[in-house]
Amino acid sequence: MIPLPTGLRARLVITFTLVAVTASTLVATIGFELAKTALVTRAETTSLNVVTRELSSIDFPVGKLMPGEAAPTTKELDRLAQALSGPGRGALIEYGDLVSRNGPMTMSDVPNELYGRANRSVVTQRKVIRNELWLIVGAEVYRDAEGVPQATGLRAFVFFPMRADESQLATLRTTLFQGGAAIVLIALVVALLSARQVLLPVRRLSAAAQALGGGRLDTRLPVHGQDELAELTARFNDAAAALELSVSELRSLEAMSRRFVADVSHELRTPLTAMTAVADMLSEEANRLPEAPAEAVRLVLREIERLRELVEHLIEISRFDAGTAILNLEPVNVADAIADCLEVRGWSDQVKVNASQGLTANLDPRRFDVIVANLVGNALKHGLPPVVVTARGTENGLEVKVRDHGKGIPREALAHVFDRFFKAGAGRARSQGSGLGLAIARANVHLHGGTISVRVQNPGTLFTVWMPHA
Repeated sequence: MIPLPTGLRARLVITFTLVAVTASTLVATIGFELAKTALVTRAETTSLNVVTRELSSIDFPVGKLMPGEAAPTTKELDRLAQALSGPGRGALIEYGDLVSRNGPMTMSDVPNELYGRANRSVVTQRKVIRNELWLIVGAEVYRDAEGVPQATGLRAFVFFPMRADESQLATLRTTLFQGGAAIVLIALVVALLSARQVLLPVRRLSAAAQALGGGRLDTRLPVHGQDELAELTARFNDAAAALELSVSELRSLEAMSRRFVADVSHELRTPLTAMTAVADMLSEEANRLPEAPAEAVRLVLREIERLRELVEHLIEISRFDAGTAILNLEPVNVADAIADCLEVRGWSDQVKVNASQGLTANLDPRRFDVIVANLVGNALKHGLPPVVVTARGTENGLEVKVRDHGKGIPREALAHVFDRFFKAGAGRARSQGSGLGLAIARANVHLHGGTISVRVQNPGTLFTVWMPHA
């Protein structure tokens, strides 16, 4: 099956050409039929006039003879046949048992229908005889008897050749075909030029839309004319201007928001440092306080720690948003880096590590520590033991997997686990943590040029980090 063209240019050209072909065919057909009708009518009129004139000039008696009149002889019938014949045409005269002819035609060539109608009026009929078209005129001679026309029984059949008319029609047919082909060719050229003229603004609009989508918000198009395409171009320019203004405002608001978060985070550091120092003193005294004040002190300590973690995460996020986060790559022993991360946080007894001691990679050790800490901390807080960290070298990078054996993350939440402040399930709304840990882990992985993904296991959840060789 031939595929239909889908391009606007092809459809315009095909439609224009089909219209031209249809119109040319219709005009040629109508013109040919009118010319054919005119030629046939002219031939019939001329033939009838010739036959009528010759029959009206008969000078010998026929039909019911008057006293003193003699029946026509064969010689007189032959003379009439000769008068009716001419260049290229033949004639047959029938009178009773006598038949006179001039030409190759015989009475068997006369159609029965024409023969039957010839006794009432002068009639014509076209017939192909021996592979040639002829116009046959048939008529019976009438004679006035006491003012009343009476049939005489003399019938004349004249054969007029139509080869000249057929030649004219063939020439006309060829001319019309050539003219139609020329019209279609001209229409095709006009269609191509028109399609180009119509599609040029469309292509410009497409290129401008692509540039706009690529971030060039200052893209505009010149407006020419006052047609629909000019109006569409003007609307595009208005939409582009509105989009540029909106994006500019959004970028300004986003920059202000980032500066606000960064400023607030840095401003919170000073009082938070003082609160942490006081909290350390209170923690030493908590065990000597009564139960109620001691519990209040522990609650304050937990919230201060949570606040400290949130501020640190906000500062880290603000660095990524501002584009100031940089990598300090160096050869790192992966197994030692993972072990140090767990030991500093007191997780060594809760996590199983599977990593070759000789495995090294070019990493930013501080950022790698943040990645492992966030993934393992998330597994310990929201999953169930055993928590397993596996690291191995691949053909083109380093792969680190962190798996827990808890209930797992709901499937509908998998697409959002790396979003900022996202916490899967209502039960985590007030859970310990800032909701930024996985977002920070992903940002650090991307800074290394790597990828991070999450999959549901049975049981538990598996996070996979891949970072390429530097």
